[in-house]
Amino acid sequence: MTLRIALIGECMVELSRQGDALVQGMGGDTLNTAVYLSRLLPEADIAYLTGLGLDAFSEELLARWKAEGINTQYVHRSATKLPGLYSISTEPNGERRFHYWRNDSAAKFWLNETDTESLKASLKGFDLIYLSGISLAILPREARQILFSLLSVIKPHCRVVFDNNFRPALWDSFDEAQAAYREMLALTNIAMLTFDDEQSLWGDETVEASLLRTQSLGVSEVVYKHGAKPCEVFTHQKRTEVSAEKVIQVVDTTAAGDSFSAGYLAKRLTGGGVEAAAHAGHKLAGQVIQHHGAIIPLSAMPTI
Repeated sequence: MTLRIALIGECMVELSRQGDALVQGMGGDTLNTAVYLSRLLPEADIAYLTGLGLDAFSEELLARWKAEGINTQYVHRSATKLPGLYSISTEPNGERRFHYWRNDSAAKFWLNETDTESLKASLKGFDLIYLSGISLAILPREARQILFSLLSVIKPHCRVVFDNNFRPALWDSFDEAQAAYREMLALTNIAMLTFDDEQSLWGDETVEASLLRTQSLGVSEVVYKHGAKPCEVFTHQKRTEVSAEKVIQVVDTTAAGDSFSAGYLAKRLTGGGVEAAAHAGHKLAGQVIQHHGAIIPLSAMPTI
């Protein structure tokens, strides 16, 4: 049986400054994870669910995704919307600065224009559904509720993975974000949580406070990402801590968390335990941050 994974989110046109020039690329948290999953699991069906337009930029994005082996049959094409746009600049220490133009993007409205009954039937055939806090944040409230309704029907048929990726600027209020995250976590099997984002959203002072809330909502596997520090995985009251391999020179931290999630899930989906999965996540993320941009050359992909 072919392993089937669906990822939900937004990919935007990227403008990155390289010297005096602006270079066009693409970027989006769940799309980054989709690309790395496709590379790590070449025999799997990796589908991306989002909205695009009918313009040249959208065609180019689709072509790039297909070249990475991503299934694009569930991408909604809007006759009136365009893909979002963002610019990125990288500081000398590898940290990034972003500016976004996405308020009227096709990805924001794709669920409002989609036949949800047909989509529901299709998604029941997948083994895993992956989405992030950004996947939720870009949606209008009505579309977000459509998504939650879809996931509530799909969850008995597959595993749902949620990466918290909290971006305050995308939400009207902390109350709105917290309510959406609670609803999402109640539908989640595996939570991939960056602890800095947990602190930003909830004000948590400890992992234990975050874990208590997350497990109380029914999440059975919780992974805490702490950047260069060891990650922590909690399953059935068991805690596993896994250190990352030391990286001497960090070039660009773009997609570090996205690639960690891909490495972790690729190992878990092929029978690996949580410790082996965390090692795989660290190994891929450690390679990614030694290159410019979110997607490293295929030749630089590590074996996990």
